[in-house]
Amino acid sequence: MVVRFPSSPDGGTGEDLAHGPSREGAAGAGDAAEETERLAPVTPLRRPSAGADSSRRRSGGDHPSRRSARARGDSPVVAEPVEFPTPANGGSRGSREPSGTGAGGWNNTWGAEPQAAAPVVEEIDEETERQTRKTTGLAIRQLARRGMSRWELEQVLTRREIAPEVYGPELDRLEAMGVIDDASLAVSLAFTQHSRKGLGRTAIEQELKRRHIDPELIEAALADIGQDDELERATELAIKRIGQLSSYDDETARRRLHGFLARKGYASDVVRQAMDAAFAGRRSRGGSGVRFQ
Repeated sequence: MVVRFPSSPDGGTGEDLAHGPSREGAAGAGDAAEETERLAPVTPLRRPSAGADSSRRRSGGDHPSRRSARARGDSPVVAEPVEFPTPANGGSRGSREPSGTGAGGWNNTWGAEPQAAAPVVEEIDEETERQTRKTTGLAIRQLARRGMSRWELEQVLTRREIAPEVYGPELDRLEAMGVIDDASLAVSLAFTQHSRKGLGRTAIEQELKRRHIDPELIEAALADIGQDDELERATELAIKRIGQLSSYDDETARRRLHGFLARKGYASDVVRQAMDAAFAGRRSRGGSGVRFQ
């Protein structure tokens, strides 16, 4: 196949150039050589079929770089497979199987790491700190008003909607510092209830139990109140009370005085001795114990 140029430098046509030597037999050898140099061989291009084209694309055999390599006569360059190191979990880095599927699991080494939930943790810490400060303030204010046991403080904080896991550690800290001291509170309450209100051991024990103080601390606090102290205090109350019952006969006065001392929490033997001392003083003062109507 030859290329027909539209015109030649000397005004001839492409057809004349292609068949010039055959039509003009008298042309010289120099003109024939010159015309031959102007002709270039052309490789015909054929349109490949659809099946061949698709198979060539799949195999990658018709890449332009390979065609140029064949035209130059060079051997095609084949890329060597790259072996990646096997991950610790036994999976192949080149495998496309999802992670955790066995020996061929995909190890997404270069994948994006999940974001840490730092903001949520900070918000939780801030809320916990705020609740802790609230716990400390409430506990200090309650203890400043009056003595309270740890159980009583827990009830106050629960009503203020503070969680036990928040106020628990804070109350432990205040207890370790001595701000909350159930032992001292038990001793103080026992002394106050006995000396000022005239309560006996039974009534004091019930009061301390009502405030959920440990039984061992209650026993230690009541040990400071001896039998003689309790009898002395009961006698003082009986003598004072019998003066208010002067208008009643002995039987009525005795019944009322017995109920009064019993409500104060004194034992029966202590009540009997205190009543005997009170009625002895009443008779010495000249009281007849008889009421006239």
